Amino acid sequence: MSGGSSELEPLDFEALDRFLEDHLELPVPGRDGQMRVYRIEEPSAEDGIRVERITTLAARLAAGGKAPDAPVLGDTEELDLYRMCLGSAYERMKTELGWSAFKHCALTAMFWITTDRETAAQYWKTGQMGKAPNRAARRQASRGSSASAAASTTPSQASMSGTRAASPRRSRGRKGRPQT
Repeated sequence: MSGGSSELEPLDFEALDRFLEDHLELPVPGRDGQMRVYRIEEPSAEDGIRVERITTLAARLAAGGKAPDAPVLGDTEELDLYRMCLGSAYERMKTELGWSAFKHCALTAMFWITTDRETAAQYWKTGQMGKAPNRAARRQASRGSSASAAASTTPSQASMSGTRAASPRRSRGRKGRPQT
């Protein structure tokens, strides 16, 4: 509205369906060796909210750095999560796929629902969150000299380097014994 006029001005919004992607198509070989393309429709708003709530809880637990005392999801709850993520394709996929392929599809759909298509595609290709390459790609990269050189100077993930800024550093002598 402008200047006290009661008429509505046209909005600059496009229809939502022009840019939202409402499904995934996942090509998967079944247990019988036949390649099938499974169409995963986006979940209902209610199921989408439930998937978000479950994954947010899991992310908080992971960020805390310690394992929960009890499983976050029981077997039934885990299958319910997969059912919400896979929608109408769930029963067919459960029957036609082995566990690994079924779970990979469900997690791919979950990443699509909770983040975006690009994250889901990256998980689909690597089996990992983020843009980290899979184990075979890391091994191949480590065979190259520049990749090996870079890897040798990078602290390992378990490195404590830089995490104890408040504690005094000890000077180490030979064989890792503290000097006195």
